Amino acid sequence: MPIIHIDSLQHPGVEMFASLTEAQLRRQIDNSEGVFIAESPKVIRVALDAGFSPVALLCEERHITGDAADIISRGDNIPVYTGPRELLAALTGYTLTRGVLCAMRRPSLPSVAQVCEGARRLAVIDGVVDSTNVGAIFRSAAALGMDGVLLTPQSCDPLNRRAVRVSMGSVFLLPWTWCQDVQTAVNECGFRTAAMALTLRSVPVTNPALAKEERLAVILGNEGDGLPQQTIERADYVVRIPMHHGVDSLNVAAASAVAFWTLRWQP
Repeated sequence: MPIIHIDSLQHPGVEMFASLTEAQLRRQIDNSEGVFIAESPKVIRVALDAGFSPVALLCEERHITGDAADIISRGDNIPVYTGPRELLAALTGYTLTRGVLCAMRRPSLPSVAQVCEGARRLAVIDGVVDSTNVGAIFRSAAALGMDGVLLTPQSCDPLNRRAVRVSMGSVFLLPWTWCQDVQTAVNECGFRTAAMALTLRSVPVTNPALAKEERLAVILGNEGDGLPQQTIERADYVVRIPMHHGVDSLNVAAASAVAFWTLRWQP
């Protein structure tokens, strides 16, 4: 990797780390799939190990022979832009997590059928817009037994920089894709659906019938409004997490961890 020292915020080639919005990043690189930003050496390593292709690296000078040394030594012929910590913070607008960013090519996403193929448990993210929540849900999904993730188009992009970082690279470990009519799609693939919501027909997440389902998709809703009424009505199960001390619900990311662990496939 060629090392390029920068001394200006306008240095050619660093635009993707500074001025481009998430939407603009998605349209970069010859109008193909675009790029996303992976932040911190650990997350970048997970992405590289999962087969993602780097485009450029932005690295504090001290990390060239430090935390980023093994990444640089992988031999990918991409530019490594470097400079003082203060300059890079001014460029990006934030202090780099562990001093390293990597712009990577966006992958071609699988079809819904490909995500469902061979899966026993799916996480469905329906209209969750906060990047931190989406990242945390992906981390829980990967760690606690989900085989894939489907998202409605109204949800936050899993390759948003913050979502990637909060997930600690878990967005690279599970197959995922977008889907407009999730319930129809997963039903056609042989899944039953469990909508996480508080209604009169909600059953506890520990209900034995849920654990017996061969293929189950767990649907999680928007932070403020929850799931649309139509989604709840169409679900095979409506599921709640029993609460104590007058607490009515958990944050969607926390609820996802409880639901995934409890509803994981147990042969």
